Amino acid sequence: MQVCVLGAGIVGLATAYELHQRGFKVTVVDQAQPGTGASGGNGAQLSYSYVQPLADASIWRQLPRLLLLPHSPLKLRPQWDPHQWRWGVEFLRACNRHTSERSTRQLLELAALSRQRLEAMLQAEHLDCDFSTTGKLVLYDTPAGLAAARRQMELQQPWGSAQTAISAAQCVALEPALAHYRHHIAGAIHTPSECAADCLKVCQGLQSLLAARGVRFVLGARVDGFVRQGRRIVAAQTSAGIIEAQQFILALGSASHQAAQTLGFRLPIYPLKGYSITLDIADASGAAPRVSVTDAARKVVFARIGQRLRVAGMAELVGHNHSIPPARIQSLCQATSALFPGCSDFAELRPWTGMRPATPTGVPMVGHHPQAPDNLLLNTGHGALGFTLAFGTAAQVAELLAPV
Repeated sequence: MQVCVLGAGIVGLATAYELHQRGFKVTVVDQAQPGTGASGGNGAQLSYSYVQPLADASIWRQLPRLLLLPHSPLKLRPQWDPHQWRWGVEFLRACNRHTSERSTRQLLELAALSRQRLEAMLQAEHLDCDFSTTGKLVLYDTPAGLAAARRQMELQQPWGSAQTAISAAQCVALEPALAHYRHHIAGAIHTPSECAADCLKVCQGLQSLLAARGVRFVLGARVDGFVRQGRRIVAAQTSAGIIEAQQFILALGSASHQAAQTLGFRLPIYPLKGYSITLDIADASGAAPRVSVTDAARKVVFARIGQRLRVAGMAELVGHNHSIPPARIQSLCQATSALFPGCSDFAELRPWTGMRPATPTGVPMVGHHPQAPDNLLLNTGHGALGFTLAFGTAAQVAELLAPV
């Protein structure tokens, strides 16, 4: 069977890999180079045990502060866009305990599958991607924040999450680079099994090995529409020409909504804009963390990738706006200086922005859609967990096409 994967981010490439492993002839189409969209400069953390969706009941009491603070990690810029408003209403409806707990369970199960498939791929292919298994600390600056994190930890335990609530002193024992910051830490959740890697390197490695094995890549090609016959897609119309296939996989990230519109149905996916910097690590011993760290108050993550430190954060609902305001990058620099002074000379920041494709619940959309063509499968809407969940949803798509 000839399968056309629309999208060459980590989700599309993982899907292409899983399909090729099962014997499919695969074509991958994207208007950009592999991994250069939301995947390229992401937070680099593989958060298999820390998957609490953004849509949570606690958002109601946090929302006024998050929207009104001048340097808030959350920003909303209302657009003349009914899709933005509808997504916002759907998101707020999902901010309840029942939906959050159900989403958490789904995400944990999917993350466990994804970990299995990603690590199997890395073991088989030996990709150079700065992969590490040093665990993660999620820091809280107030006892109330830590108490809420404990409740979430207890919720996740039945689904296999091995996590521990620890003190500030224990944080410093695990990650000495936090010594300067210990008096600002009320406590943390430690997950020793968490991993990190350079997602862009994974994408580039996958593209290289798949191309060598016969997977066709049509890059620099914009998807403009589709040729249909009844309930099926015959071909994708792209700026590089017509691409025929028997099966199509929609993995275009935040652009999936527009592609679905051309096919006559709606996907509740909206871009959550994020930012990152990537710093060269200073030579001073112990100045930069080896354990992945999340600052829950600032909503900023830190991940060691080789001799670099990836710092990422923010969530903005501002449409497809790819500008990088200096104030956002300065905020990431300040957060880094606060937690890890001396970790870098900040000479080269490598600023980046990406559009995380988010569903209202935080759970990706995988498989058939009742209003979509019969030979179209979805694999999109991973939000901030694209790297974490990519190989899990890729395995689910492959299973739908070729049950083992």
